[in-house]
Amino acid sequence: MTLAVICGQGRLPRIVAEAQPSRPLICVLSGFEPDGLTADLTFHLETLGSLLDTLASRAVTQVCLCGAIRRPPIDPTRLDAKTAPLVPRLQTALTSGDDGALRIVMQLFEEAGLAIVAAHELVPDLVPQPGVLTLKTYTPQNAIEARLGERTVAAMGVRDAGQACVVRGDSVLAREDAAGTDAMLTRLARDRANPDGDFLSNPITAAGDMFGGLLGDATDWLTGGSTPSEGGILFKGPKPGQDRRADLPVIGAGTPDAVAAAGLSGIVIEAGGVMVLDRARTVARCDDLGLFLWVREKGG
Repeated sequence: MTLAVICGQGRLPRIVAEAQPSRPLICVLSGFEPDGLTADLTFHLETLGSLLDTLASRAVTQVCLCGAIRRPPIDPTRLDAKTAPLVPRLQTALTSGDDGALRIVMQLFEEAGLAIVAAHELVPDLVPQPGVLTLKTYTPQNAIEARLGERTVAAMGVRDAGQACVVRGDSVLAREDAAGTDAMLTRLARDRANPDGDFLSNPITAAGDMFGGLLGDATDWLTGGSTPSEGGILFKGPKPGQDRRADLPVIGAGTPDAVAAAGLSGIVIEAGGVMVLDRARTVARCDDLGLFLWVREKGG
């Protein structure tokens, strides 16, 4: 087996690469360089076809897609002859949801004779076993919030629209959008620090958070009751039917600080469906901040 890691940004590509018995071929999408990892090959979306040929010439048999990317527009001036026939499918990918886009890209690699292997298959310790990993545990109220979080993320996933939400009491405060989990938590922390600020300062985000549940899962609008001013959870899990070979949700050592700044009590992740980077540091930081980290079985 010869492995190539197709890298985006963040620490995950380095973690995967360093866990292998021999160094894989490191292929980096230009503009999305990973942390602490030197590229063997740098490519553009417009040269993907040539990259596939290069991988074959180097006897690569498996690829792992990992790390964060945004969707770069296709620059016609960069297109090479090997990639031009792929443009219609690439354009479809760029206008699809995350899971739909990744399925198209993975099909292109598979059609070139390359097997897709998931990051958590190469580094099984990235996915923790069910249970509470921290000194602090969840409350019965948090368990209720987790059930609402699970339903909300499932409804979002049907629309291929995010893998995380924030629940406090019987309300969904925020839903992850294309900006990601960190941006969602940052918005909440900003609103917490400035409670008299203008909720509609970002009308697109506000509308998405306000009406997302109505569009996908009306139950959190119908439960009634009141929402406490502090506490609640970050819930994170994969989309229903998601191809788990790529874009599995991730938390890391920076997540606890963002959760605490948003005034939440803890983090709930779906067992078997979320990777925890730098687990020891992440758990220790949760303990420092008085947060819980619950690896919850689906439906639990």
